[in-house]
Amino acid sequence: MNIRKLKISDGRNIYKLAESCPPLDVNSIYCYYLVSAHFADTSAIAEEGGDPIGFVSAYRPPATPEALFVWQVAVLPDHRGKGVAGRLLEHIVARPDCAGIERLDVTVGPSNAASEAVFKAFAHRRGLALRKRPFLTAADFGDISHEDEVLLTIGPLDIPPESTST
Repeated sequence: MNIRKLKISDGRNIYKLAESCPPLDVNSIYCYYLVSAHFADTSAIAEEGGDPIGFVSAYRPPATPEALFVWQVAVLPDHRGKGVAGRLLEHIVARPDCAGIERLDVTVGPSNAASEAVFKAFAHRRGLALRKRPFLTAADFGDISHEDEVLLTIGPLDIPPESTST
């Protein structure tokens, strides 16, 4: 398996991956091109034999650059349970682009036990606390059928800030 940063041409592939991974919310293909272009430094794609098998999209929110917000995790059904999502997360947090990150934030629907398990395993491997708190309620989505979103916070991560030369 090869894991690498996204490039803009991955937009279509990660869109198709998202479509293949219910209950993941699927955004427009344009959105996935933007993720590939704007968040490449904090996102990754996994390939096997040159074919995409999973991706993680994440970014550092401007108001909280000490956090890495994981937006979506998608792994093709026949590759689940093999540690792909965990390896993608580890690959991202090991990058110099993630220097100074103190925590991982992610929202998960209460029925998405598989996704929550990925983040619990990440926290467990690193000996980190995982805290849960409400983020959005189903009512926040108005007429759109959507379950609550719970915010998981994992940390404190021990990723030193980039060194600066003087």
